[in-house]
Amino acid sequence: MYEIKYHQKDLSQYRFLVTGGAGFIGSNIVEYLLKYNAKKVRVLDNLATGRASNLDVFKGNPAFEFINGDIRDLAVCRKACAGIDFVSHQAALGSVPRSIKEPENTNSVNVDGFLNVLIAAKDEKVKKFVFASSSSVYGDEKSLPKVEEKIGAPLSPYAVSKYTNELYAKVFQDVYGIHVIGLRYFNIFGPRQDPEGMYAAVIPLFVSKILSKQEIFIDGDGEQTRDFTFVENAVQANIKAMLTDEPKANGVIFNIAVGKNFSVNHMYKEINRLLNTNHAATYREARKGDIRNSLADISKAKNLFGYNPEFDFNKGLAITVEYFRELFKN
Repeated sequence: MYEIKYHQKDLSQYRFLVTGGAGFIGSNIVEYLLKYNAKKVRVLDNLATGRASNLDVFKGNPAFEFINGDIRDLAVCRKACAGIDFVSHQAALGSVPRSIKEPENTNSVNVDGFLNVLIAAKDEKVKKFVFASSSSVYGDEKSLPKVEEKIGAPLSPYAVSKYTNELYAKVFQDVYGIHVIGLRYFNIFGPRQDPEGMYAAVIPLFVSKILSKQEIFIDGDGEQTRDFTFVENAVQANIKAMLTDEPKANGVIFNIAVGKNFSVNHMYKEINRLLNTNHAATYREARKGDIRNSLADISKAKNLFGYNPEFDFNKGLAITVEYFRELFKN
């Protein structure tokens, strides 16, 4: 856990719901809230992609509560939102390639499930509903850096689902008065990210395959760029967004990134350097639905709720590589 505090308010006054709290980003948010003595931290997760082991360390904490349930069940969502002050909605079926293969499942979880949580939060009169969106929403918009108001046509079912979330959230604020904030994540990485499976994220996948001396594939020429964002920056964004008193932040979508981009080739070279290896990669056809270049303008989040990424790419990558190196030893 990192000794950086992102809030001024006394968290012991508030009850939080983190959907998808057994997942990568969600469990890091849960850890922060419990560390700073939140009155209640309830997790709703069906463990489809999240891991029960991510929650084991919290089980002895009296403020922690786990509901094993699916966001596609409205009754479960109502139960989860009951008595809650702030919702951090992280539950989703990630991955662009998976959405291309499973559009119906992606829509069911990311759109129907999202709407259920939003309805429940509205009915239970939560103070703020903060949700994870994605840089995939920018689609074929080529201009850099990405500014929130300028998006293109979506390139995957996943992108459609996340854009739909943004539209629903704004309508719910305008029609029902629930305060919402959307966070467009840019390539979040870090400890607890899943290195396994066909939809594993690229950084933990590369680290684990180098350590196990397996073949590594880079899609396309590797010169595609990403605004790689360490998970602790996403934690900060969620905490600050939930607790901000700035009324102009409500109903708004924000880029959450660092504001610098690097190529996949550069990232791969850095992982090899940190591991003191020289593991060659094999290049293959580019993936369908992928954005070529990604770089965020983060000034809106900085100005409206004080977002200030504390971890740059190099610092975050060093922490991440060391985490997976230790994990691999065990």
